[in-house]
Amino acid sequence: VMDSKDTEAEIHPLKHEDVKAQENHENSVERRVGSKQSSQLSRLSRWRTAAFFISLFLCLIIVFAFSFVIPCPERPVSERTWFRNYDDAVAYPFLAIEDVNKDKVQDVIFVFKASNGSSSFNRSCLDEGLPSPCAFVAAVSGTNGSVLWERAAAEDVEWVECGINQLGGAQAPSCLIVGKPVALTAIDQQTGEVQWRQSSDFGANYTVLTPLSVIPDVDSDGVQDLIIFIATENKVCHSQPVIKPLPRLQGITLTPLLTSRRNCPQASEFGVPSFPACASHSVRFFVLFSSGDIRYLVRIPSGSGENILIVQSEMTMLVNGKNLQNLWTLNTSGVISEPLLGYYKPDVLGIVLESDIGPNRKKVMIVEAGSGAIQWDLKLNSRAHSPEPATLSTADHRSTFLFWGEYQIPGNETSSKAALQKLYLFHPSYTNVLLELRNSTDQIIAFDAALFERSRHACYVLLRGPQPGQEPGFVSLMKRKLKEDVSESRVIWLSQVAVDSEQYVRERLYRMRFHSRD
Repeated sequence: VMDSKDTEAEIHPLKHEDVKAQENHENSVERRVGSKQSSQLSRLSRWRTAAFFISLFLCLIIVFAFSFVIPCPERPVSERTWFRNYDDAVAYPFLAIEDVNKDKVQDVIFVFKASNGSSSFNRSCLDEGLPSPCAFVAAVSGTNGSVLWERAAAEDVEWVECGINQLGGAQAPSCLIVGKPVALTAIDQQTGEVQWRQSSDFGANYTVLTPLSVIPDVDSDGVQDLIIFIATENKVCHSQPVIKPLPRLQGITLTPLLTSRRNCPQASEFGVPSFPACASHSVRFFVLFSSGDIRYLVRIPSGSGENILIVQSEMTMLVNGKNLQNLWTLNTSGVISEPLLGYYKPDVLGIVLESDIGPNRKKVMIVEAGSGAIQWDLKLNSRAHSPEPATLSTADHRSTFLFWGEYQIPGNETSSKAALQKLYLFHPSYTNVLLELRNSTDQIIAFDAALFERSRHACYVLLRGPQPGQEPGFVSLMKRKLKEDVSESRVIWLSQVAVDSEQYVRERLYRMRFHSRD
């Protein structure tokens, strides 16, 4: 049986040839189209490959440029511990931690008395027209302790404050030194250059109190005004303005203290501060208190501005910074260190107070700033002129508290002997735990703690050696990373209940993160 196609071909042979030719033509067209598409894809693939390698080449050039050609900014490497030593010197109980050289690492400013500065600058008292020995203000690098600048500032020093903005019209922050005999000196904090000096007279038997207050431009000369608080004869006076860096004279204007006393009525009989009725632009000093000695004045931030904490011999009070109305009063006898701010509760401002409670004994209290309520307290053995406490803000919106003394188990206290100097760490996450960080037999002149880099590198600074009035000797300034001591600390339980193991507590406080609030 023949196939139907073969039969059709035999009947119509020419038609069959035409069909075959048409099929061959269609196949040829399909092959040419496929070949053309294949050629286009091949060219597209080559362009893609070229684009890929060009992009890769450009990336390698950029990486090479940033790695080897364009220098990246070097981040300062801070040493964990460094020392700065001075021979034949005495040191003042003052430390300021500021970024002097603008490398984003905090530096240390301190004051010592000697005939000459360090070998790094080879400056003498005679270079500034001062008798020898004299007081030098020095700034050292927070990274390695190298000297940034030194300046002979005064014969002797009564009081120092740094970090004052626009003092004398300067752009960089400045330090103000109150010298003995009375002379005010403004020093550029960044370079150590003297901006101005001015002899002054605060009267007899005066004591300079903190804080130095920044006030608006009273006389509209475009230069910011400042107030210094002065205690004399159991009264506290302030000036308006005590310090006025004049653009023409580069000095200050002062009105004698006795002028105000003769012309102004006395303040409240009960020690509550009030401005006298005779206050005017011609009277520069106003009496704030008429009873009780004033030991410290501290600015306390509040939601509506600043309040003033006033520490007297028998009580501590907080007054409104605007109308000077009393907000709260706390009985505190013999406060022995300048009040300090910290956070016992998250974001709730507290005040650290240390008061004398007997021979070689003191009590550390954390007081809520808003209400005056005592949040936490601890009794310690303490020697005279014990280093002041310090605080560091932590990432949980609270603070780490550092203070000196000697803790003894209740019932075994000994107050007859001089206490050892031990540094303790307390954090509110463990209300019944102290970490004993270090023992020191040296004479500690000043102590402070700070984050030397933003939200990291928590360190403390110790200034040790003889003080003014003692024989000159070896003065040492030391910075040490806090975690170095935490890892080797001794855990002390304030109660018999141990919540966690000592190693767990130590490790948790070691891992604690710090946070800059400014």
